Amino acid sequence: MITNEFLKPRSIVVVGGSEDIHKPGGKVLKNLIDNGFKGKLYVVNPKAETIQGQPAFHRVEDLPQVDVAILAIPAAMCPAAVECLCQTKETKGIIVFSAGFSEEDREGAEREAQMRDTADRYGATLIGPNCVGYMSQHYAGVFTTPVPKFIPESIDLISGSGSTALFIIDAAVQLGIPFASMYSVGNSAQVGVEEVLQFLDETYIHGKSAPVKLLYIESIKKPLKLCKHASSLRRKGAFVAAVKAGYSEAGSRAATSHTGAMANPDAAVTALFNKAGIIRCNGRNQLLTVACILLKQPPKGRNMCIITHAGGPAVMLTDVLSSHNISVPRIDPEKGRLLLNKLYPGSSVANPIDFLATGTAAQLGDIIDFVENECPQMDAMAVIFGSPGLASVWDVYELLDKKMDRCTKPVYPIFPSCLNVTDEIIQFQKKGRIYFPDEVVFGTALARVMDTPVPVPEETDLPPVDREQIRKIIDNAPDGYLNPGEVSALLDAAGVSRAKERVISHEDELGQAAAETGFPLVMKVVGPVHKSDVGGVKLDITDSETLLKFFREMMRIQDAAGVMLQSQLSGRELFIGAKREKNFGHTILCGLGGIFVEVLKDVSTGLSPLSKIEAQRMVQDLRGYGLIRGVRGQEGVHLGHFTDAIRRISALCMAAPEIYEMDINPLLGTSKAVVAVDARIRIEKNL
Repeated sequence: MITNEFLKPRSIVVVGGSEDIHKPGGKVLKNLIDNGFKGKLYVVNPKAETIQGQPAFHRVEDLPQVDVAILAIPAAMCPAAVECLCQTKETKGIIVFSAGFSEEDREGAEREAQMRDTADRYGATLIGPNCVGYMSQHYAGVFTTPVPKFIPESIDLISGSGSTALFIIDAAVQLGIPFASMYSVGNSAQVGVEEVLQFLDETYIHGKSAPVKLLYIESIKKPLKLCKHASSLRRKGAFVAAVKAGYSEAGSRAATSHTGAMANPDAAVTALFNKAGIIRCNGRNQLLTVACILLKQPPKGRNMCIITHAGGPAVMLTDVLSSHNISVPRIDPEKGRLLLNKLYPGSSVANPIDFLATGTAAQLGDIIDFVENECPQMDAMAVIFGSPGLASVWDVYELLDKKMDRCTKPVYPIFPSCLNVTDEIIQFQKKGRIYFPDEVVFGTALARVMDTPVPVPEETDLPPVDREQIRKIIDNAPDGYLNPGEVSALLDAAGVSRAKERVISHEDELGQAAAETGFPLVMKVVGPVHKSDVGGVKLDITDSETLLKFFREMMRIQDAAGVMLQSQLSGRELFIGAKREKNFGHTILCGLGGIFVEVLKDVSTGLSPLSKIEAQRMVQDLRGYGLIRGVRGQEGVHLGHFTDAIRRISALCMAAPEIYEMDINPLLGTSKAVVAVDARIRIEKNL
């Protein structure tokens, strides 16, 4: 809940305000004054009558009514101050800078909970504790600098780390990037990243609200809420980009299945971001570069024209774009000759278009007009311009400003050198323009934007499954790995095709079992988890004598409870798995099966429930998709049957959330069918 009083206060008090601007309480007061807060300012300080020219009260109890309170006092004093402010001063916004709460010890966590409960009871917004604050065009409620330029139709930044928010703002100010608001949520006692995003979604008006939302997240506490509101914003025309830091694969080392080893917590984050259409970035620089691209609007297609007067940066940009399947197509030679006549000898119009270090602003204008009007295949232009300091180039920056206004295709200015043209770039920024200082960073950021899928529909239709039978099996089974009969019954209830099989434990059952499955067949030991590691898998059994021999060998394996006979099938080995992650639900995985799962680790992930589009994208994103599709005359796998099986596992997990992890490895896929050959399912009802 974010109140209107918090966003647009008529009065603010700094509790713990100081004359010392090197302290949080002194610096935030200075920021409020310097950045023109138009309401009433108060200070609570027991030792002064005025602080930085503002009236000071000795106690919180002595204050008049106040909309927002910023607390820079010891943690132990904060709960009582919040109670007094909310109860007697009608305060509807609380920002707590103070540390010493849940991040420190149990007593701190109790103080934090007390403040949250008070804010909830009185309908107030609580930001923090342990944060650097909030700022917008209405007030700079932070104890950090710099304070950026505020433009409502720009960027909202939400950060779980105060220092990271500061570093992002610092870099943005240097590049002339404006913001609409910045929320540093700290410990997120009441309002976290997800709650702020919910508010920005529910109040979003396209064309008036900030179209770009940037997130820095270390812990996703409410993934479903994050997904819901990020995807909603994307459907409304906004963009969400995020850095998710602090992931760990330590838990995967204890996993006992292929799926558990690969479906680490970060795989769930990737799947969530893909489902929601969140652009995932790998750091602050990439996050800001993505934001600049989004403010300009990304290209409508994947064809880029590179315009340069310096060969090296153009080559590097071409390389990075090409490696991410963003094309730099050649320009038609006949058309190119018309442009070449306007350029100096030695110029090139092949794409990249190189108009040499001696090229003029007029020539750059001719090139941009040529691409805009004569090259319909081009979706955007990257203009690389760096000055060696030989002559004044004011006219280049003025021309770029005008062309960026008039062109229907996005024009991305890349300025690799700044010192020689500091004044020109500053003037360029004052006109509201943003530039990119590095061509490779720009190229990789553009790839992140272009490769992020659109969010899936709000409602997902899954294939029908026998939910009653699924629940019967799960409810009657103990925690741990299900026995083969239960696994087979679950696959049948989910509608996943599987090989004919029989589980036996006595020699006299062999003949009937073999007759039912038919030769050739496969024999697998029942009991040990990793059958192949203990010699518990035998292939190509074609006669009764060999069958009896292998049966006796397998029954001597430690922990063997029986053997499974399966009809031996052929086809491309595939893999489907699922892993439950706390709060996220199930991550569904797919890839090539057999040993390729462990050796290649070529796996795609999706977050259940999976739409048809998501399942198809998962398969097509695999590096080994060519093998699945079929190459050099080899039979391919029926994509529809494979994606249907993936979605049926998703439906099974929705019906049985107790499934902790499972894998079907392998499935055998042909152009006609996809059939499960081996599967394991582990359930945990109390995790």
